[in-house]
Amino acid sequence: MNFWNNILRYPRFFISSIIGLVLVLINSVLKTFKTLPDKRILLFFLLFCFGILTLVLNLMLNLDYY
Repeated sequence: MNFWNNILRYPRFFISSIIGLVLVLINSVLKTFKTLPDKRILLFFLLFCFGILTLVLNLMLNLDYY
């Protein structure tokens, strides 16, 4: 029974690790956004990264929205 309890802990650990990673990344981006004098550069970079990520995922998954 102890074996199955350990196996069931892995998905919870994975999810909590991913949530922690996202929170750390968002926190660092927000701190940078507060101290950066020209916020348009960071905003452009984030939109560019989001666009590239969307393009790559669409090509990988062969999604057609057109």
